[in-house]
Amino acid sequence: MIKKFLRDETGLELSEYAVAAALVALAVITAFTTLGGNIGTKINNLAAKIAGTP
Repeated sequence: MIKKFLRDETGLELSEYAVAAALVALAVITAFTTLGGNIGTKINNLAAKIAGTP
């Protein structure tokens, strides 16, 4: 069964492309959400430092 799978050279079907696209989209959303939160924290820290300076 594994040998047959490895020898199978047929192209991906539409459903496999859809699953791959969904996984990529999920990874991108997770990365941007995390990055956005970190950037917001950095900006707030910088604003607090600027506001604290006379």
